[in-house]
Amino acid sequence: MSYLPHTQADREHMLEVVGVSSLEELFASIPPSLRLDRDLRLPEALTEYELLEHLGQMASRNQEATRSSFLGAGAYQHFVPTLVETLTSRSEFLTAYTPYQAEASQGTLQAIFEFQTMICRLTGMDVANASVYDGGTAVTDAVLMARAQTRRSKVLVSRGVHPQTREILSTYLAADGGVFEEIPLQEGRTEVPQVGTDVAAVVVQVPNFLGQIEDGPAMCQAARQAGALAIVAVNDPVSLAVLEAPGVYGADLVCGEAQPVGLPLSFGGPYVGFLAARQGLLRRMPGRLVGLTEDAQGRRGFCLTLQAREQHIRREKASSNICSNQGLCALAVTVNLALLGPEGLRRCALGSMSSAAFARERLSRVPGFSLAFSEPGFHEFVLRCPVPPEQLLEGLAERGILGGYALGRDYPEFCDCLLVCCSELTRQQEVEELALALEALAHGAVEVTR
Repeated sequence: MSYLPHTQADREHMLEVVGVSSLEELFASIPPSLRLDRDLRLPEALTEYELLEHLGQMASRNQEATRSSFLGAGAYQHFVPTLVETLTSRSEFLTAYTPYQAEASQGTLQAIFEFQTMICRLTGMDVANASVYDGGTAVTDAVLMARAQTRRSKVLVSRGVHPQTREILSTYLAADGGVFEEIPLQEGRTEVPQVGTDVAAVVVQVPNFLGQIEDGPAMCQAARQAGALAIVAVNDPVSLAVLEAPGVYGADLVCGEAQPVGLPLSFGGPYVGFLAARQGLLRRMPGRLVGLTEDAQGRRGFCLTLQAREQHIRREKASSNICSNQGLCALAVTVNLALLGPEGLRRCALGSMSSAAFARERLSRVPGFSLAFSEPGFHEFVLRCPVPPEQLLEGLAERGILGGYALGRDYPEFCDCLLVCCSELTRQQEVEELALALEALAHGAVEVTR
């Protein structure tokens, strides 16, 4: 207890209030096997100056994606106009929390309402909430909604869904008595499964983690025929400017990560998840919803609506633990989408596809390298390598290039593959530099092994 700012008198008073005589008696219900029978091994405290110096040294180890970057895998670098940061930095927006006093927060509530509207238009769905924490929790909450709606336990999840999202989802289901079952991939795309009557939801990501365009309509139809809900995850909403909206081809829930449409990479966060649904699932949605209404004088107004508040009072029995939203991050997405408009977002998507097509063709001509799949994707593709990808990435980093993502850690069957990502910001000269660097590194490695 020495690390807590309480005096011995404070501790004795607290023990007296709760009706025990000692700390040992207070913790008597905790099994000895779960207790730590030693002091915490904490380092000596640092002064403020020493701490700042230490944190600075740690931060200097980060590599910024300011030069040639071909790293995607769920976090994508698109152009964000300077005006986005300018507007979101205004003092009236400097909060990450949803306001409760509607009469004093009409501007923020309107911005959230616009976010919901834009997400609905992108996804083709009826209703969206005021954002959730990130893409992984968005997919998880969509699955929890499906289980509550269907009263079924099993969930079929494509192996093409982001690996971290699958880990989050399997953890939640294991703790809640759910059954998690993966759908295998064939040539990088999800096999349309046989869906039983015990299945609550079928989850597919479009485009999937390997960059392939899934057959969303077939997956949704398979789910619907068995009475399950079809959930489509989207990790880069820019793709929705050129791909058909999931709501059009039968998705019941569309969810994912909105970081690519307004937020910088920021070394991994904070990001912002989105969750949209058809009208019939509205009352099962977690988190915040902002509604448009009229006051007593007939004037337009915005308010928080349809909040059961169960996540605040029911704890583990609640359908979701999402009880807030990423207000400031959602605002950045809203401002960015408003600035781009439909045509600007489409140009961004087409530019990303064009860059990826050029990179696919150029890198596949590097001796020893080849494409893992013949079907084109959106802006990511899998490249087979003649030497270990991790070794290539180290060599590329020394040349100032972030060369992609080594798939072996998540997909052992692709242990010789790199996931390469391009965007509208990728220049042909950068692709050429990557190609020459890969050729030199692979040739050098082959020579060494000989």
